[in-house]
Amino acid sequence: MTGTVFNVQRYSVHDGPGIRTTAFLKGCPLACSWCHNPEGIEPSREILVLADRCVGCLACVEACPQPAVDRPDGKPWTNRAICRICGRCVAACARGARKLVGREVTVEGLAQELERDRPFYEESGGGVTLSGGEPLMQADFALAVLELCRERGLHTALDTSGAAPTDVVVRAAALSDLVLFDLKQLDPDEHRSAVGAELGPILENLRAMDDVGVETWIRFPLIPGATDSRENVTALADTVLSLTNTRRIHVLPFHRTAADKYARLERSWRHDGLADASEGKAARAVEYLLTRGLDARLGG
Repeated sequence: MTGTVFNVQRYSVHDGPGIRTTAFLKGCPLACSWCHNPEGIEPSREILVLADRCVGCLACVEACPQPAVDRPDGKPWTNRAICRICGRCVAACARGARKLVGREVTVEGLAQELERDRPFYEESGGGVTLSGGEPLMQADFALAVLELCRERGLHTALDTSGAAPTDVVVRAAALSDLVLFDLKQLDPDEHRSAVGAELGPILENLRAMDDVGVETWIRFPLIPGATDSRENVTALADTVLSLTNTRRIHVLPFHRTAADKYARLERSWRHDGLADASEGKAARAVEYLLTRGLDARLGG
């Protein structure tokens, strides 16, 4: 069995306890307008364009058999509707201005990569984390990796939006020592508009995962104008307090570090002009959640 991974990040300290290695799987069924990993949305490989490295030699234009690479303003541009991701433009670029993101890997191959830093996990109380995209979009592959890592004695964490069939969510929870569950917008209409999916099934999956009894940390992105209203933070507290085994919330302030990723994918970003979330507002959200009896933390 194989899966498609777009990054394996070693020495990660923000995806669970201790020092971890995080595998990012491609593909996500949601359409969060603020997504910080846009290269993880599409399930297949993609071409990245690093415009600052391009010298306009047009070798990529000549190499493309479609042709999917054009030069409307003297600089190469990719028509992604007809691009077959053959990689010829990448091979032709001597400056490394074009790159493929996404590689196919077997369950055993990924497990070996994740196990490489076992001494650091054992020393720090860390382990491995599956993230994305949405890792459960590649359900069979993700479950097999979690199971193999558990068999090898590695601490496993799953970073999920909960946008998957309930039976898959429950099986993944049973194979995980920790779940990082993203909650964004608790108003059904606002959720549908911002995320492109119904809120109800995601909350049902959160409750199903809570029933399994696995340790769960809620991740709450604080997006100015989208998730940061007092009403939404209050609804977040109410939702988490209705659970049995979950009390920890990490408030994640919005930042603009993803802007370059959208440019490299030749996509516009809806939040391109949005400023980073203020530390003051994020701190106030944490303070309010603490007053509700929740284990709220800033970042992480």
